[in-house]
Amino acid sequence: MADHDRAGLDGLITPPLSRRGFVMTSLMSGLTLATTRVEAQVIHTDPTGIEAGEVKIPAADGPMPAYRAVPEGTGPFPIVLVIEEIFGVHDYIKDICRRLAKAGYCAVAPELYARQGDLSTMSDPKQIIRDVIAKTPDAQWIGDLDAAAAWAASAAKGDPNRLGVMGWCRGGRDVWLYAAHRRDLKAAVAWYGPVGGERTDIQPRTAGDVAAEIHAPLLGLYGGADTGIPVKAVEEARDRALAAGKSVEIVVYPDAPHGFHADYRPSYRREAAEDGWTRALAFLKSHGVG
Repeated sequence: MADHDRAGLDGLITPPLSRRGFVMTSLMSGLTLATTRVEAQVIHTDPTGIEAGEVKIPAADGPMPAYRAVPEGTGPFPIVLVIEEIFGVHDYIKDICRRLAKAGYCAVAPELYARQGDLSTMSDPKQIIRDVIAKTPDAQWIGDLDAAAAWAASAAKGDPNRLGVMGWCRGGRDVWLYAAHRRDLKAAVAWYGPVGGERTDIQPRTAGDVAAEIHAPLLGLYGGADTGIPVKAVEEARDRALAAGKSVEIVVYPDAPHGFHADYRPSYRREAAEDGWTRALAFLKSHGVG
């Protein structure tokens, strides 16, 4: 196992985890069923000038479904691993990959919950959390992200020396953990990722627990009106990181709720979403992912 594969895993693996077969062998089509209504402002990024579509990434136990978007041309292009919300790699996440490709990135979004359940059939967020998210070991999805990064470099015109990660909601939480795992990561962007939460045998550490151990500069984009993520907790995680000599920048949009970037949901706040996106791209570029 390479250093970057081993880094940070000591606190995440308890004991060696057995792999299971894939329940989802392809990505869902359309938007998640777990939304009350689809908003009129849904953004659709056309594929002109990029190569975009579903792919299969070799994982430890078989092909893992994923979405990849990359500029046309020979590359290599900087890699951004895209970490989904709890709802799967649906149209919103796919569009984010296309937006990143338009900005010059090789964007890859693996379906990290494909072994635990078929998210394309699930409409109840509480059921998704209980039956899928809570049953997905952190060590499993971390290994899957490593596999996605390796695949992007070998098969998708990605540059492994310019590696970043970006995630939303639960994926924002995972950004903190992945930054504490991957030593060669250049930049990380967490959109309203929880920093606390329950600890279990398969999910033994929170984002706040690993804040002082991150290996890459991290930008956190949070909503001041997010009722599930106290700003104080986010600031405490930042302060632990800063005290350990790490680089963490937190931006709080005072009136924005959780999910303010999700253009398909009522929580979408255009001004905060657009400002956050501009900041995110600038942050990646300023830290060598661009």
